[in-house]
Amino acid sequence: MALDLTTELTASALDQKLVGKLADLELVTVGELLRYVPRRYLARGDTADAEAPEAGSWINVVGHVTKTDMIPMKRKPGSFLKVTVNDGRRTYEVSFFNARWMKKRLLPGTRIALAGTVKYYREQIQLSHPEWLILPDAFDDSVVGTSMLTEMYSEQAQADPDHVASAEDMDHFSRDIVPMYPATKDVQTWEIWRAIRRVLADLGPTSDVLTPEQRAERGLMASDDAIRKIHLPDTQDDIGSATRRLKFDEALAVQTALAQNRIAAGTESAHACPPVPDGLESRLLAKLPFQLTGGQQEVLGEIGHDIGERHPMNRLLQGEVGSGKTLVSLLAMLRIVDGGHQCAILAPTEVLAAQHYRTVMTMLGDLALAGQLGAADGATQVALLTGSQKTAERRQNLLDIVTGQAGIVIGTHALLEDNVEFFDLGMVVVDEQHRFGVEQRDVLRAKGRVNRPHFLVMTATPIPRTVAMITFGDLETSTLRELPRGRQPIATNVVPMQKKQWVTRVWERAAEEVQQGRQVYVVCTRIGDEKSNAESAEISVLDQWQQLSTSGPLAAHTVDYLHGRMPADEKNEVMDRFTRGELDVLVATTVIEVGVDVPNATMMAIVNAERFGVSQLHQLRGRVGRGRHAGLCLLLTAAHEGTGARNRLDAVARSTDGFELARVDLEARREGDVLGSLQSGGKSSLHFLSLLDDADVIEDARALATEIVLEDLPLADHPALAALVDAILLPSKLGYLEKS
Repeated sequence: MALDLTTELTASALDQKLVGKLADLELVTVGELLRYVPRRYLARGDTADAEAPEAGSWINVVGHVTKTDMIPMKRKPGSFLKVTVNDGRRTYEVSFFNARWMKKRLLPGTRIALAGTVKYYREQIQLSHPEWLILPDAFDDSVVGTSMLTEMYSEQAQADPDHVASAEDMDHFSRDIVPMYPATKDVQTWEIWRAIRRVLADLGPTSDVLTPEQRAERGLMASDDAIRKIHLPDTQDDIGSATRRLKFDEALAVQTALAQNRIAAGTESAHACPPVPDGLESRLLAKLPFQLTGGQQEVLGEIGHDIGERHPMNRLLQGEVGSGKTLVSLLAMLRIVDGGHQCAILAPTEVLAAQHYRTVMTMLGDLALAGQLGAADGATQVALLTGSQKTAERRQNLLDIVTGQAGIVIGTHALLEDNVEFFDLGMVVVDEQHRFGVEQRDVLRAKGRVNRPHFLVMTATPIPRTVAMITFGDLETSTLRELPRGRQPIATNVVPMQKKQWVTRVWERAAEEVQQGRQVYVVCTRIGDEKSNAESAEISVLDQWQQLSTSGPLAAHTVDYLHGRMPADEKNEVMDRFTRGELDVLVATTVIEVGVDVPNATMMAIVNAERFGVSQLHQLRGRVGRGRHAGLCLLLTAAHEGTGARNRLDAVARSTDGFELARVDLEARREGDVLGSLQSGGKSSLHFLSLLDDADVIEDARALATEIVLEDLPLADHPALAALVDAILLPSKLGYLEKS
């Protein structure tokens, strides 16, 4: 049966048990399987990755057995088989229990593939009872002898077919270049490659989205050749040529979807809001006790131009922690309010929404007291709407929103509810967009009664230009790099948790800050009341709070905790006490990651820091050094030196440049799933396209996509391109592009 890229694997000749395993990897169609690409290639003479694997990670190893021993168990009868494997770069100690029979299989010189979970013992990598497969060129003839090779391999295959490469596999595993696929404990790299080879054998010719002239202009091979060569390369040049073609296809699919969205949006209408003389915007500017930075003035000009037009603004405002994004967005919102319309700020947490409310009220002063004694002439009203508000307060806020009394509305997901109606919504500001799902953002944008509201996304997580071209390709981008005068430097150091005296010194250092009248954050990865994490090695908020408040140098000071599952009134009370200086130390989850502003907080200790992303760590430490004193951030980690996790923490310690760290973060996440809401892990939509290095490819694809879509918005005359978009952008991802 001839297959095409849309054929479901259940209709192929693959073993149905294997089809079920592939489905767990979200590989359901032929196209999805063929786009599940090798993590790397193993050529003869190659060695493993230079970077040591992380403890707990799942790895694939191909190497030779150098030694086997039966080791008596210390605490109970019996023994286990200890196998030493070398892959040319490092040595692995592999243990198998109840495996005396395996000693005759895994002779020194045997070439073997292993797949298992990494553990460390005294810096030595260990694999306990991993998956394993003896490979066809199974024996090192320098150890075994050429004359014995064929006979020994044949005996092994007959005795243990599940752990010896099949006759079907023999020719392929003997190739000069063998692909290594991302695997799991349920499906191994050799099973994935076997499935791909069988599917490729039955696959008919695939359509090409590029004409021969377009391919020649770019020096690209045909897509059908690329799909085959990426899995069965004969040379390194084959891998390079196939990668270049499939990379362009990914860029073209994404940019086509973005172009469709961008061009379709050009037909929508919005309120045009030019500056109003002596309006709220100009009056706030006049009362500021400082001058806007050059960057703030430039960005405000870009936003002002957009909201003065009759079609909706769609703009991304990114900037370093503390760069003044809130003030810029507030000035823009006041121009909308001056025009007679309303603005909404959507925040991801109640803590951040409350912080925005306090900040806006403080900045505006009497300009936010409409209807109250002491209000300035022409003042507006600011409303806060959260899910935990009491009924009477919520009812009044809803009334102020629907009647237009509230010019600025700040809220959490509660703003998205059906019973929240605006009188005339003119602008939506989304803070930290990555915290919201597609539908959630779109619901608020749809609350404009007649016109589409202007749309501003704010993020303190710097986004590399190429990432912005992909994830926000239909948004214009404004960037604030310059920090306001007076921001203090933040020193960052890594503290290995294995060295107990160093950890003790962390808490002594915190006590020294408190004794000088300053305050300290302690951040933990989890709350501590989760049943599923009862055996977690990570220190929780509740455990850390108990420890610090009852013993050690901080026990004599006021220590409290904060996390997202606390009732709203308790969260607000704790945060208010910390803001007023009534608490010395606050032990918290990442609920304090963004927007929280306590100038007297000068130190932060982040426990199990290796569990956070690079950009998240940069965000967290931005909570200190916001007053008159320099900040200190200590990253406590269990990560071993030389591992990727430790290297990332060292990068955070070396640099305070958020854009540089965003690049490190992107590299660390293997570019993640930039089209979805996943911060890391999961199934990436981009297997070939590098958001770090492929700006030229993305720009070329953007130009071609725009040219095509301008002539054929629904792609009716470009069925191959429409199919490519559908294949590369899964429905959830495509929805994100349509609604972002």
